[in-house]
Formats: sequence, structure tokens, C-alpha cells
Amino acid sequence: MNLESERYSQFGLVRDMLATPEIIAGFDPAQCAETAQTIAAVGRLLMTGEGSSRIFPAKSAIAHARRKGWPLSLHTEAGRQAQEYDLSLWAVFALSNSGRTAEVIGLFEHLRDAGHQHLYSLTAFPETKLASLATRGYVLGCGEEGAVAATKSVVEQALFYRGLVEYAASEPQLSHRQRELADAFHEALIAPIDAELVKRIANAGTIYWAGRNDGVAEELTLKTNEITRKPADFLEGTYAVHGIEEVMSADDVVLWIDPYEDSETKFADVLQKGVGLTVIAIASHGTQFPTIRIPDAGDLSPFVQMAAGWNVLVQTGLQLGVNLDKPQRARKVGNEFTG
Repeated sequence: MNLESERYSQFGLVRDMLATPEIIAGFDPAQCAETAQTIAAVGRLLMTGEGSSRIFPAKSAIAHARRKGWPLSLHTEAGRQAQEYDLSLWAVFALSNSGRTAEVIGLFEHLRDAGHQHLYSLTAFPETKLASLATRGYVLGCGEEGAVAATKSVVEQALFYRGLVEYAASEPQLSHRQRELADAFHEALIAPIDAELVKRIANAGTIYWAGRNDGVAEELTLKTNEITRKPADFLEGTYAVHGIEEVMSADDVVLWIDPYEDSETKFADVLQKGVGLTVIAIASHGTQFPTIRIPDAGDLSPFVQMAAGWNVLVQTGLQLGVNLDKPQRARKVGNEFTG
């Protein structure tokens, strides 16, 4: 995708996506340093939000922290279910672009009424309802988005959480790697994708996304619904070969993020040979499947994988002839607080 062609530039979604590399490069991880140290002292952090404001930002931070072995206890849960938990010993961070998401506002009102002292928020706008309930509120720098599907805000939210857990562990590294990440992200966004693969995805009955529980494939599943209007499902880990093949069809497609090498033959046997469907990999290395190659960004690769997924979905949406900016039913604010 590029902004030189009106085929792409007419859509706010594409403009938002292509603005994201410079948002990455210009992000200030140190803004959360003080709060990170407070949260580290608490020792437990629940990250809440709804939809895109929770899936990739929270899960990518959790996966990274666990791989590093950092001591901060991290968990994520949606706002309604989180109200059922005893959070008296937890710091709670809520993400909501609008600052008007009903579920997280309900949670924060519940916790504030109970005297909770460690409530934090990140919104796209200042002076929101959610921020008014927080001990401290932060505001994104990416600006308003031009499409219903959240994109550049999701990446900035994820960068914020990445910086937060790094500072909580006293290992801030992100600021030294942002330019490299921005360049890799941009490369994945604009990379050409084989037209035949795009046609296969566009013609799929269901688009499945497989991969780790780090938010990438799950967020791209949501984006598939919003951007292409196609049915989609997230198959965590190797779930794709543990029973769901019974209801798959030959016209389905599985997009597999960073395949486990020792699982590739099983996927090929069960899905390609058994079901007859198409498996497409997104990875920084070669696989036995048709592979959309992306730069290797080390432990920041989930961001680059997200960019490649966006690229796939834009090409698929254009192939299907849909308006990338305006789904027929989905809204920018899913469940808005009206109290």
C-alpha cells in the first residue's frame, strides 16, 4: 500500500496505517517511568479495556515480560469480568481511545468507590470520563483516527505498555530501538503481496488466524471482521489441528503468524492434505507454506507481524470492493457510557 495511488490514499484507514511508523519513531517511553515504578512497588498489574484497546497492547506486554522472567505479576481481563475479582492488591490500568467505554468506566467507578488508590488510564483525548476516575491519566499522541477500525492507536497503546513493563523491571530498552522498529514496520506495510494469495484470502469462506497468545493473531481476527467483512476466527497456538478441522472447508484460509517449525508438517497434513484448505505463513523466515516475508525485529517482531497483517487485510478489502473506513454496523465506540 502507498499514498501515491488514489486506490489507497482515498481511505483514512490506509493513511492511519502509513502514519504509524513515525508514531513509533517519535514515541516517548519515558512518559510512564514514574507510574511504572509505583506499579512495580505494588507488584501486580491488571490491564483492562475492550476489543482492540486490550487484545494486542496487554497480551504483547504480558508475553514479553514472561519471556524475560520479570517479577511483576501481569494479567488482562475485560472490564465487566474484572468487576468480579478482588483487585484490592492490584494496580489497574485501563485503555480506552474515547475515554467513554462503559465497561471500564463501570470498573473504575466500582474500584474508586471502594477506595482504590492505583487506577491509571490511557485515552486518545484529554479530560475524558475515564481519566476523571483515574489516579493518573495519560493521553495518546497519535491523534484522531480516520476510520472505524483502530490501527495507529493500537500500536501506540502497545508501545506504552511495552515501555511501562520495561521501566517497571528497570530495563528500559525501547527508546534505543524505535527507529529500527519504525523502518521494519513500514517495510512490512508496503511490501507487495502475491495477487493469487490475496484472491484466495478474499474468496475464503472463513479466514482463520493462527499464532501465539500475544495479541497479534487475535487482533488481526477482529480487524478481519471490521476491514474485510469476512467471517474470521482466532486459533491460538496449534489449536488449528486439535479438532476444529472437523468443521473447516477447502475454501477456508489459515494465516499463520510465525509458525512453530516443528508443527509445520502437522498443519500441512491435517489442514492442507486433510481439509484441502490453504495455509499462508507470515514470518521472517522461510516455511513450507506460501510465506509473506517480513523483517526480523527480534522481541519487537509482534509489531512488524501486525503491520504485515494490516497489509494483507487492506489488499483483501480492496479485492472485495468494500469501503475500508466504514463498516455497516461496527462503531468507533463499541459500548459508550451514557450515565
